[in-house]
Amino acid sequence: MRQRKAVFFDRDGTLNVDVHYLHRPEDFEWLPGAREAIKYVNDAGFLAIVITNQSGVARGYFPESDVLRVYDWMNEDLESLGAHLDALYYCPHHPHGSVPEYTKDCTCRKPKPGLVLQAIEEHHIDPAASVLIGDGDRDVECAERAGVRGVKYEGGSLLEVVKRALHLFSIPSN
Repeated sequence: MRQRKAVFFDRDGTLNVDVHYLHRPEDFEWLPGAREAIKYVNDAGFLAIVITNQSGVARGYFPESDVLRVYDWMNEDLESLGAHLDALYYCPHHPHGSVPEYTKDCTCRKPKPGLVLQAIEEHHIDPAASVLIGDGDRDVECAERAGVRGVKYEGGSLLEVVKRALHLFSIPSN
């Protein structure tokens, strides 16, 4: 099977304004160029995949269904632009949580690479032809541990960051 290319996006602080423990669509606010960046990734033939830590589940602030509801809303909102996210991978765990089934030290909480490795396997992704963009050092570390190039987003237009990253790494579109 032919390997695919992907742009992995951190969610909070990269795609949307980081509102601590965001779990309601009505609190979601796209960052500048985020919607257009996803459309650019779609049009370039890359998968657009969200990789996010969601410790609010382990802390008992909201159920996993809220994480999925926000993701579904994101895709509904992107439809108006002709864009979409291909997949969501999230870690609901935290070693100091209050919900026993989610309170653990797992392999999927960034900077550990479990979520990215799972996505690579499930979507037949070529890590060398893919990039992870996130606003934290843990995102870049996660990328490197998974064999994917990591780019730290430090504000501004996410579209320009994506274009620069794909050009810088000479990752051709399909």
